[in-house]
Amino acid sequence: MILLDLFISFTKVGVFAYGGGPSMIPLVQEEVVDVHGWMSIEEFTDALAMGYALPGPIATKMAAYIGYKIAHVPGLIVALLGTVLPSLLMMMLLAVFFWTYKDSPYVQATLKAVRPAVVGLLFVVVWEMFPKSVTSWHTGLIAVITFAAITLLSVHPAVAIVVSAIVGVVAYR
Repeated sequence: MILLDLFISFTKVGVFAYGGGPSMIPLVQEEVVDVHGWMSIEEFTDALAMGYALPGPIATKMAAYIGYKIAHVPGLIVALLGTVLPSLLMMMLLAVFFWTYKDSPYVQATLKAVRPAVVGLLFVVVWEMFPKSVTSWHTGLIAVITFAAITLLSVHPAVAIVVSAIVGVVAYR
């Protein structure tokens, strides 16, 4: 039953997440933390941090990690399939029609409204993770420095995560 629950949960994420991997994060969080209680928000945040430290799409890494945590290799497989199968099938169908109608005012209007909705979803993730992740002035400083390094200095996010991990080992062990 847990495998079916994993597949359905990650299929919902795969069906309703528009805008790429980062837009899936709030939906994954809702399913994994809020609906099923498979992870705490702290565990989810740790999984997300590890996912950002590795190459590749964040959604598939999160699905694989969470699926494995919940039901080992079978869980990894069904969560990953649930995540990618909807978009694979929809992309195959959409590719046929998009190139025909991409300049349609309806398609352009739809995309114009969906983009800010995805930004709003990402704000929800930050809003919910902030109190559990930024717990003191020094963890807040890490967040601010990381944000500045990535946005102002174009530091790669993986580098920022590795440097933060080193700071954590030095400062918090």
